[in-house]
Amino acid sequence: MYSAENLDLYPSYAIFLGTMGVAAAIIFPTLGAAYGTAASGVGISTMAVSRPDLIMKSIIPVVMSGIIAIYGLVVAILIAGSIENQYTLPMGFVHFGAGLSVGLPGLASGIAIGIAGDAGVRGTAQQPKLFVGLILVLIFAEVLALYGLIVGIYLYTKL
Repeated sequence: MYSAENLDLYPSYAIFLGTMGVAAAIIFPTLGAAYGTAASGVGISTMAVSRPDLIMKSIIPVVMSGIIAIYGLVVAILIAGSIENQYTLPMGFVHFGAGLSVGLPGLASGIAIGIAGDAGVRGTAQQPKLFVGLILVLIFAEVLALYGLIVGIYLYTKL
């Protein structure tokens, strides 16, 4: 496993960096998805009192929030699958960066979807013409997490 000659090439803390990348890849997008779901759910509940016919149409922000967590799950599984005894320090740094690059945009995207979803769902209940604008805003908020996923997968494939 570890010997004096390969201790510099395969330090034990390299695996720690890789697992921190896994943790960042799953924790931050999941927090963002949870916030997006909760905030949008409050808006949906408020809107449903006056317009119960729009409940299914207003569930879109909740679905989009859940997709963010899937982005993090994909990168977390990729990184976790590559952690083994012959794990180098550069691999640890790259995988830590990959986890952060999908995690932090996922958190930000989830917060954006939650805020926009809450306000948009309430506004759509009062003015149905706002629905198309709401969808566009949600798409632009979601694509931030998608950019993080692309960069995370790209970094994962570098080594």
